[in-house]
Amino acid sequence: MLSNKHSKLLIIGSGPAGYTAAIYGARANLKPLLITGLNKGGQLITTNLIENWPGDFKNITGYNLMDRMYKHAKKFETEIIFDYIKKTNFKKTPFLLIGEKNTYTCNSLIIATGASAKYLKIPSVEFYKGKGISTCATCDGFIYKNKKVAVIGGGNNAIEETLYLSNIANEVHLIHRRNKFKAEKILINRLIEKIKKKKIFIHTNYIVEKINGNGKIVTSIDIKKFNHNNNNNIKNILINGIFFAIGQKPNTEIFNGQLKLKNGFIKVKNKEYNKTQTNINGIFAAGDVIDKFYRQAITSAASGCMAALDAEHYLENIL
Repeated sequence: MLSNKHSKLLIIGSGPAGYTAAIYGARANLKPLLITGLNKGGQLITTNLIENWPGDFKNITGYNLMDRMYKHAKKFETEIIFDYIKKTNFKKTPFLLIGEKNTYTCNSLIIATGASAKYLKIPSVEFYKGKGISTCATCDGFIYKNKKVAVIGGGNNAIEETLYLSNIANEVHLIHRRNKFKAEKILINRLIEKIKKKKIFIHTNYIVEKINGNGKIVTSIDIKKFNHNNNNNIKNILINGIFFAIGQKPNTEIFNGQLKLKNGFIKVKNKEYNKTQTNINGIFAAGDVIDKFYRQAITSAASGCMAALDAEHYLENIL
């Protein structure tokens, strides 16, 4: 039988938003309890190099940054539990959350469950997941040393993955459905240098038509011109692995029917104050679950701070 743990402030999620909320909540003497989720440290732990975290001008890995945040939260005596919330009940207070290890009740809740990488919705993608398809170059790139790989996408993440893989693989094919990349200029400049060295090959205005394999592993990819139905526009590229970097979907499925969502993102009031308040008093949200535009570690951390301050103000008025 699951045991119950009660806290004034419960935080679910252990990315920059969750840990920052814990630090601010603990300093306000709210004695927060943080549930990490399955992916302790969030998506950032898969980032090999962070160059834009203020103060870390010598660069830092995502894993090291999240480890520092974890230790910072622990310094202020945040209780951190490795557990996964699978069901919630927000119809009455205290709010109820059911995890794999325990049940939890709380007077106030901060949701910082982050987002997960997207895949293309084609049958061959589903079949070859784990058989040559990945969403994390720093996790799986070593498998493709001296081999050929493809990266799908056109934003910062796609370019970062491509640059990282170019130091491991023989060839990296970057496939983007537009003719321009959305990534930062500094990343584009580095990409251009790698293209000159023939380590990276660009395929713009192309989309993935099919992923081919031998039933066990990926062997090639078919791409075709975007918005062209003519089969003569299809190119086949021999590769050993594919990395998707086409965006994220917020991890909010368990809140369907309880919190107001828009395209999967939690809606917050975003008023002059109490910006992180959801449609339920006492429940706040921060990080990638509310942000479809900025999606930066620094903005997630900032919203985690705001959520903790909003929760503190709420608890002062009810306790």
